[in-house]
Amino acid sequence: MSAVVTDQFRISNAGNFVDSVLSTDNSYYVFLGLSNPTLNPGFGRASTWNTSPPNPVDNFQYEWQDGSTSQFGKKINSQNIRRVIRKVDWVVNLSYDMYRHDYSPTFNAPVSKTARLYDSNYYVVTSDYNVYICIENGSTGAPGTTDAKGKTSKFEPTSTELEPFSAGNDDYVWKYLYTVSPSDIVKFDSTEYIVVPNDWATSTNSQIQNVREAGDSTINTNKIKTVYVENAGAGYQNNKSETVDILGDGSGGKVVVKTNAIGVITSVTVTAGGTGYTYGMIDLGPIHKSGATPFTTAAKLIPIIPPSRGHGYDIYKELGADRVLVYARFDDSTRDFPTNSAFAQVGIVKNPKTFSAIGSTFTGTQYSSLNAIKLHTTLDATVAIGSSISQVNTNGTAAGYLASYDAETKVIKYYQDRSLYLNQASQDQTDYNTVSTKAKNVTFSGGTGSVNFVGASAVSVDEGFSGISTVVNDKTIDLGVSFTDGYADPEINKTTGDVIYIDNRKLVERDSRQKEDIKIILEF
Repeated sequence: MSAVVTDQFRISNAGNFVDSVLSTDNSYYVFLGLSNPTLNPGFGRASTWNTSPPNPVDNFQYEWQDGSTSQFGKKINSQNIRRVIRKVDWVVNLSYDMYRHDYSPTFNAPVSKTARLYDSNYYVVTSDYNVYICIENGSTGAPGTTDAKGKTSKFEPTSTELEPFSAGNDDYVWKYLYTVSPSDIVKFDSTEYIVVPNDWATSTNSQIQNVREAGDSTINTNKIKTVYVENAGAGYQNNKSETVDILGDGSGGKVVVKTNAIGVITSVTVTAGGTGYTYGMIDLGPIHKSGATPFTTAAKLIPIIPPSRGHGYDIYKELGADRVLVYARFDDSTRDFPTNSAFAQVGIVKNPKTFSAIGSTFTGTQYSSLNAIKLHTTLDATVAIGSSISQVNTNGTAAGYLASYDAETKVIKYYQDRSLYLNQASQDQTDYNTVSTKAKNVTFSGGTGSVNFVGASAVSVDEGFSGISTVVNDKTIDLGVSFTDGYADPEINKTTGDVIYIDNRKLVERDSRQKEDIKIILEF
């Protein structure tokens, strides 16, 4: 049996995802992780990572590894998520497809040669960040003919009026939909995608409301906007201008049909778009000639059926909004995101739990998923981020990887993952001689008062420090996590939550002079 997952299913899923993110029942976070992607290759890492990052693996082991090497996250809120569509810029002297409901594998869009409406270039984004649907592009005639492709667009549309309009005398007719806000341009604009408003159906923005209501054919009988003349026919009544009905499964549609001196149809103008149409046919009976041969060549006029209840009523359906863009900015505004750190993974996690109460979903605006240690002395500047650290304590030998070091506060942050405990030679669970002591995950803790760093001397721990802030040069600094006797747990339990997206990147080393803008495109 043949089957297809439809475009509308994908569009619906994109909307459902946005609704899920914005629901107060959920907490979604963009996270950064893995500061040492080339160290210990084979444990989710690779020696060639920085030249050719490996493809992520979709299984539980990889998900848990991503969680254990994660470092910090920022919550996704209503200001940081938007549905997006392909960016089709208006450019002078280019041709654009007109909107049609019937593009298919057997009837491709004439300009873009695509078999699918949403892959065709039937809408544009202008220099003013206005978005328009192309209602007419000057095309006429049978598919495959020169005239069927349409003309080039010479005049950039600028009007925001509610009804279709011509920007100039290039035979293009445009329908205004919306304008991208300046704040959305800053966060979400890219070379490939343009943002669509999140709350189209419920927005109280007057401009959006006007477009939405103007397109609603249950309020206005203006659903059908154009009729495509595939064959102008011949032998109809001469020099005629007649108002005729649009027949079909809707009602109220009317057009004015004009003919020339030999009965060829010269224009078809919609005067009432009607409502409820999913197909239509123009009633040319009133301009038939009397007798056995009412015309010599039958005309073919195709009413173009807009989506849903009309152009502008449901822009997600109209524009094929099956993608979502998630935005997050990471900077030095908080100690949760240290500037002298690095990351090679970007991901999205849903509903991680708090560290102290596993059953409780973390709801803060940001989190640190790293353990932290407050040092008593300064760390040697030669110690590299991502290198190994260790500590011998009463529970055994703790091992970890340095994720960051804040020289001002003398706080290091670290993570631990399976690469520290499994067999180092075979990179798996194969037995080895020292398994009894080295395969146990030991947490860094008090008692010894020092931490060992590769290539540097041991550094003492400030075991007398407790709290969430410290004073440096008369300045109080919020450390982001709460310390007890020099040690701090993460804010989340890294084994919880669902990793729903992971992207392996070349290593990015952070710096106080830079900010990282993360833009994630999810296609449904």
